[in-house]
Amino acid sequence: MGGTHRRLAGAAAALAILPLVLAGCGLGGSDEEPAKPDRAPAEEASAKSRERVQAYLDAMIAKDAAAGRSQLCATMHDAFDAAATGPNGDFADHFEVPQAEITDIRSGPHGQEVNVSISVTAGSRKATRPLVFTVTRDGADWCIAGEAPATAATSPTAKPAA
Repeated sequence: MGGTHRRLAGAAAALAILPLVLAGCGLGGSDEEPAKPDRAPAEEASAKSRERVQAYLDAMIAKDAAAGRSQLCATMHDAFDAAATGPNGDFADHFEVPQAEITDIRSGPHGQEVNVSISVTAGSRKATRPLVFTVTRDGADWCIAGEAPATAATSPTAKPAA
């Protein structure tokens, strides 16, 4: 059972890092700080972030990969397409997501950080994992720009590993 949890955690970490690596490929070449978009009021940022992540969680529960993909920023689409329905993807056939809830929303260095708790079952095994989604403004719209396992530093509800 421990091996399955490690594989799930490893796969989740790999999926979470891939978009950051891909996004990093397009950066560089300039020492100037990128222009920052106009900041939305905190209430709007929190509400839009909650909407996007809740829609993604609902899509995971419903196994609707297209609906999940539509919540992501364009820079994440290729990675999502390659991994979402794969053996360790969020929309893999052998995973069921009986419960997923938003536990916290706060401003972070790259956008709104939305902490969630997701229960996943695979056969008779069940695990609950904390994740953090980064939601950012892309022009006039909001989208999910990242997904990563939550750590004690990113999640007020994350428990240290035993």
